[in-house]
Amino acid sequence: MSDLSQEQADFFLSIDKSRVDETTWLLPGPGDKINIPLISFEYKEEFLLDISRSRIVLQKATYQTRAKQIHPIARIDLGGQPHRNPDDSEIGSPHLHVFREGFGLRWAFALDPKLFLTPNELVPTLYDFMAYCNIVDAPDFQVSLF
Repeated sequence: MSDLSQEQADFFLSIDKSRVDETTWLLPGPGDKINIPLISFEYKEEFLLDISRSRIVLQKATYQTRAKQIHPIARIDLGGQPHRNPDDSEIGSPHLHVFREGFGLRWAFALDPKLFLTPNELVPTLYDFMAYCNIVDAPDFQVSLF
């Protein structure tokens, strides 16, 4: 269980984050993943943006932001199964997980259509997720052919 407080998680999610260098990242193909370092220059905090793809279901992907490189604070799951929350409610896919003290990322929420405009498309949803996480100077990406 995370030792992060709700106040800390909310702060980490809200602050501006930037890429650490000019690397152009190849978006993962099926079965691959990458971990991209980010930084808050203002607060000198380090983050990671994790991007992973399913090997079998091509439209299945997970995007996650971690604070201090180890504390997950937000995650979006695309193309997977519905999620069952701790209160036994079920949320369809795609869905968003946001840190909740005492539960980590075990709670999921439906995507807000005002924030996630094309939730069934991997690349546009990645950019929407980065905007949601306040990644203001986003990493550069190259899309693989597969």
